[in-house]
Amino acid sequence: MDNNEKRCSGCGILLQDENVLQEGYTTNLENNICQRCFRMKNYGEYQMITKSNEEYLNILKDVGETKDLVLYITDLLNLEKNIETIRTIIPNKMILVLNKKDVLPKSVKETKLINYLATKDIHFEEVIVISVNKNYNIDYLLKRIKFYQTSKNVYVVGHTNAGKSSLINKLIKNYSDKTQELTMSPLPSTTLNTLTIEINDYLTLIDTPGLVDTGSILNYVDENMVKKISAKKEIKPRTYQLRKNQSLLIEDLIRIDYIEGEKNSFTLFISNDLKVKRLLNLVNNNDLKDKNKLTYNMKYDEDLVINGLGFIKIVNKGVIDIYIDKDIETFTRRSLI
Repeated sequence: MDNNEKRCSGCGILLQDENVLQEGYTTNLENNICQRCFRMKNYGEYQMITKSNEEYLNILKDVGETKDLVLYITDLLNLEKNIETIRTIIPNKMILVLNKKDVLPKSVKETKLINYLATKDIHFEEVIVISVNKNYNIDYLLKRIKFYQTSKNVYVVGHTNAGKSSLINKLIKNYSDKTQELTMSPLPSTTLNTLTIEINDYLTLIDTPGLVDTGSILNYVDENMVKKISAKKEIKPRTYQLRKNQSLLIEDLIRIDYIEGEKNSFTLFISNDLKVKRLLNLVNNNDLKDKNKLTYNMKYDEDLVINGLGFIKIVNKGVIDIYIDKDIETFTRRSLI
């Protein structure tokens, strides 16, 4: 391959040695990795790259023009509100891969998670629960990939931070003699272009850039808070009993006021590293001037989902007010757990 057409083995971007400020920069075109990926892997540094979802959508539409099998990776802690949207873009055979089972409490049964998705009436060839970190169900996933394959090529798609690169690296480690490793980071937009990875004679994975979820809290906090929010081990659910006019404060990110209803149970499924404080009386809102107020009428056994952060299971009916950044998406759903 001509060095002028060489791509970074970590993120897929075209390598160049002319402009240190542009993506793809490397000090030497003999290198296989760009400066951004090098510094991320070796020093944990992160440089934000802003790309529009329109660019990513065009790549996914191209995937839809093929007849190849697609793996759609999603994060169990942050299931998308409209998970069915992917089927309007990609009509191919598709396996839904529910990643990061190790982050949810061990008591959560995977059959319950699969049945929950089944009620949404979205057509996937199969729904498979995995944990890349624990190497859970990876062998089974490979068997099902073989079963549904239409060619050597299998595309890997999903939102940023769903674990696509982690899964591919695990498949490389388990089933290939290749040494290539994709760049992994808890921050958005790590993979910048498509990457082709030949696992073995019958399987070639094609990694695609993660769709940027503009409603995710990860886009609106600094790097240190991103690392705090991103759960790395099994969550210990925290339950708070709230009465009317009491509140929960999550760091300085979100305040939830319980406005109306009988005594209620709020169970938080969020990173163990996040600090939560219960306020016994509603306080003044002077410190919330930069927050947006949302009101929800919660039904029995519903979750309040905070995009990118996790979810809160609320047992009884009640009215809650949420104070949060206006750009962060929140929504309610039937309880996942």
